Amino acid sequence: MSEPTRFGSGWISGTLSAVLGAIGLGAVFCFHFPDLLTVPELRGLYPLPYIRALLHLVLVSAFLLGLLSVLLRRSKRLGGAGIALTLVAALLGGSRVPIDGELGDGPFLGLDWFLLNLIAYSALFIPLERIFARLPDQPIFRRSWRTDLSYFFVSTLFVQITTLLTLQPAMVLFSWASHPGVQAFVAGLPFLVQFAAILLVADLTQYWVHRAFHRVPLLWRFHRIHHSADAMDWLAGSRLHLVDIAVTRGLSYVPVYVLGFAEAPLFAYVVFVSIQATFIHANLRFELTPLRGLLATPHFHHWHHAADADAVNVNFAVHLQVLDRIFGTFHLPRGRWPEAYGLAGGERVPVGYLPQLVEPFRARAEVRRE
Repeated sequence: MSEPTRFGSGWISGTLSAVLGAIGLGAVFCFHFPDLLTVPELRGLYPLPYIRALLHLVLVSAFLLGLLSVLLRRSKRLGGAGIALTLVAALLGGSRVPIDGELGDGPFLGLDWFLLNLIAYSALFIPLERIFARLPDQPIFRRSWRTDLSYFFVSTLFVQITTLLTLQPAMVLFSWASHPGVQAFVAGLPFLVQFAAILLVADLTQYWVHRAFHRVPLLWRFHRIHHSADAMDWLAGSRLHLVDIAVTRGLSYVPVYVLGFAEAPLFAYVVFVSIQATFIHANLRFELTPLRGLLATPHFHHWHHAADADAVNVNFAVHLQVLDRIFGTFHLPRGRWPEAYGLAGGERVPVGYLPQLVEPFRARAEVRRE
């Protein structure tokens, strides 16, 4: 008989201990192998005294939570795992670990990028989802959270590869379409004008790519992985197949590259889309009525993920609701939210990251009609 997972059973403290222990050990590895495990552009930006203090706090918390879980729970696996990870991190140097090796600009894995994103997004969205939850009874560690965390891990760890898949196709295949005069004019526009223009051209492209992923059976095989999530929270948006990521981001970047926007507004857009894409998937009850028909919100995007029959193939825009209004795919019932999330019509995908990674290459997905 399985043990309970409710508050006070030691399951939550054990899970937190294991997660924090893994984060702490990963950070120690980043210190030992910075050339392989850290993003070159970030290395000079880290305030090391604060990073070390945070690492110390993470390791102490992991150890204490693991100890609490061991005391409360019959099974000692979770708490024991958290304690073991913490002790290994401590033996490897803990928060006083030296920085080893020479730094270069060769191939790397963004383990530091994964850890930073996990800490930042957890610190921001978990409290918001507890205070302003759309579904208050949905736990933080809901069903399939491990699968979505795997997607989050892969997409951030292999940030160098996903960046190349996004940028290179535009640079190689569409360099002929760029014009120095046009690019100089666009790059000279005011910051806010460029930011708004990037938002528009990127989302206009993404809107039609997104519709194609719903309409074309071959593409739907990959995109239905994203729609297989039957619970919405800040982590659910990470469930994207690598082919989906490469095609959608690669094509969305083409007009941005061709027009030649300046670096500052482009960076601001990247930050905005990273936060906003997480926000619209979150378990938040915000309807944000003043933005109705303008910007995408949780209320708007949750309907895109609805399993309701009347909500299939609606709300394709990621940033601008107005695009769905223009192209006839807008669906936003006032004061009403979806009854359920996930794939409509009885479609199923296997459980787990690796089975879902190979599934589109194996199975014949059903056509999703508009």
